Amino acid sequence: MTMEKSLNGANGYFLFRMGAAFAGTLGGLGMLLAVVGVYGVISFTASRRTHEIGVRMALGARPLGIFALVLRPAILLVGTGAGIGLLASLGVAQLLKSLLVGVSSYDPFTFAIVAALLSVVTLVACYLPARRATRVDPSLALRYE
Repeated sequence: MTMEKSLNGANGYFLFRMGAAFAGTLGGLGMLLAVVGVYGVISFTASRRTHEIGVRMALGARPLGIFALVLRPAILLVGTGAGIGLLASLGVAQLLKSLLVGVSSYDPFTFAIVAALLSVVTLVACYLPARRATRVDPSLALRYE
């Protein structure tokens, strides 16, 4: 048997490729769950503050100020989560160092790209509730409760 056939067989790199595909799929699903969760939390908190937002808009608050009011906690949430996640991933990478083949356990470029991607995606998910909050009609919001 040739070396190429041996490496492409069941005992070769096939298991590594399948493991990488499963890890990538689970990572994508995890990111989707994180985005849906952050969107749900920010949307819920914005809807609970409809009366407050209506009062602020009736008193002359600008839409940009309302947008920042809703988006500020989201930025804090994403920043805290990214920081904790980076620290945890560095610790887990050191534990799994013996299982990595051909790559370093500490790759700053990969860590930065993943953290930036997750942060951007979750901030885009937070954009929708913040934009919706800027469109609150003050008269309807004052009659809300």
